[in-house]
Amino acid sequence: MEGLGLVHLYTGNGKGKTTAAVGLAVRAISQGFRVCYAIFNKNPEKYGINETHTLDKLGAKVMQFTQEHPSFNKETTIEEYSKKTLHAFEAVLSEMRITAYDLLVMDELLISVRDGFIDEQIVLDFIANKPKDLELVLTGRGATENLKLASNYVNEIIAVKHPMEKGVFGRKGIEF
Repeated sequence: MEGLGLVHLYTGNGKGKTTAAVGLAVRAISQGFRVCYAIFNKNPEKYGINETHTLDKLGAKVMQFTQEHPSFNKETTIEEYSKKTLHAFEAVLSEMRITAYDLLVMDELLISVRDGFIDEQIVLDFIANKPKDLELVLTGRGATENLKLASNYVNEIIAVKHPMEKGVFGRKGIEF
């Protein structure tokens, strides 16, 4: 359906936001979509979470930014991280001008808005002015009400129970 690029928002404190986004990206690639997958606020390599390698192998453009959130890296100042986040967001927009993607995933971008590293209005303006055919996915904890209102799909993933509570951590082929 030409011109019907919708906005998906995956938020909440439960596991599965990135998993849902990766699944959508894989389905889109399998249908011939051009996919850009931009990661904010986390370093998949550090934790052995390598879905980005799979997406890259499948043909997605993978962009990784702002890997050391100030909560985890005390050497990074909030001001410095805010500048890096805005620069990263602008780099994604620049990439969007170069290549006409069908799907853009901005994984963990919502954390940047929640923590004040990027102004909510910048993201809302992007949503309002994005290409009409572009399917957009935003993930991360702490989605604002305005971003929820601007989205077509809103999924709040709530942690009820997780094997990690009993010492079972990420398993190859399941969590990564």
